[in-house]
Amino acid sequence: MASPALRLGPVAIAGRAFLAPMSGITDVGMRRLARRFGASLVVSEMVASDDLACGDAEARTRAEGEGVTPHVVQLAGCDPGWMAEGARVAEAAGAHVIDINMGCPAKRVTGGWSGSALMRDLDHALRLVEATVAAVSVPVTLKMRLGWDEASLNAPELARRAAASGVRMVTVHGRTRQQFYKGQADWRAVRAVREAVPDLPLVVNGDIASTADARDALEASGADAVMVGRAALGRPWCVGQIARALEGGDAAPPARGERLAGAIEHYEALLATYGLKVGVRHARKHLAAYADDALGQAAPCARTREMRARLVVSEAPAEVIQLLRKLYTDVDTSLAA
Repeated sequence: MASPALRLGPVAIAGRAFLAPMSGITDVGMRRLARRFGASLVVSEMVASDDLACGDAEARTRAEGEGVTPHVVQLAGCDPGWMAEGARVAEAAGAHVIDINMGCPAKRVTGGWSGSALMRDLDHALRLVEATVAAVSVPVTLKMRLGWDEASLNAPELARRAAASGVRMVTVHGRTRQQFYKGQADWRAVRAVREAVPDLPLVVNGDIASTADARDALEASGADAVMVGRAALGRPWCVGQIARALEGGDAAPPARGERLAGAIEHYEALLATYGLKVGVRHARKHLAAYADDALGQAAPCARTREMRARLVVSEAPAEVIQLLRKLYTDVDTSLAA
């Protein structure tokens, strides 16, 4: 039996597995693909609010949502005025939900007192929340970590205050900022947030790569949904697999032909979005991950290693597509599927 849809004001979310926002990874092509394969919700790459407000071309590209519904734009910043203006621009461009980033651990982000650095000053963090909520009519959500470090696990307090300021959903990555991505995500620690905001939709994030992980994370945290990040690189369909499995449906991966078609579609979308020169560069990490998916558990050999290496460095779209076809259809994958 399907779970009741989560509601963010007028936005209904059917299913309980979301694609995480990942800088340089969750481009609009990947989000379209994940959504079509059944992801319950997908979120844009992190967008700097001031850049978006000032019309920066790269920021507009990151916030693109053509063909993605609901369209969620994640904003980062440290100034309430820029957060408000960035949110207004995103809403005017078609965003159905604005997500605030207070979880990014990258030094280039926290060094400017954005991302997870905001968890060091909750009064200032709440000023950003209040400005964003007041600026738009669409729902506003919040993504955070457990805290800055083990000595300041203040996610429950931030969630409680954000909910009182109008935030409609909270996502918590089960690590502190100081952990970056080391160790294991602590799903059980997220339960303190559940207890702080029992009526607010809660999403647990961190190290969720399979249906078993998702079920364990939901049980440990008490969350309503899971968010899948790095495991979706090269496997954007896995979020939909998890969503279906959580509702008692078929958790089998798509057929190899479908995965090949998805990989090609994603590659062509990257070229269309960024142009050939920049698109090729953006595609490399995705192509390497798609090659790994195609090879699966098949034992590597000189031929497959050479094909994978060539796939990643090729600047010729026709060659890339030919290599993807070979990897997904010609390679001996008796151990892969």
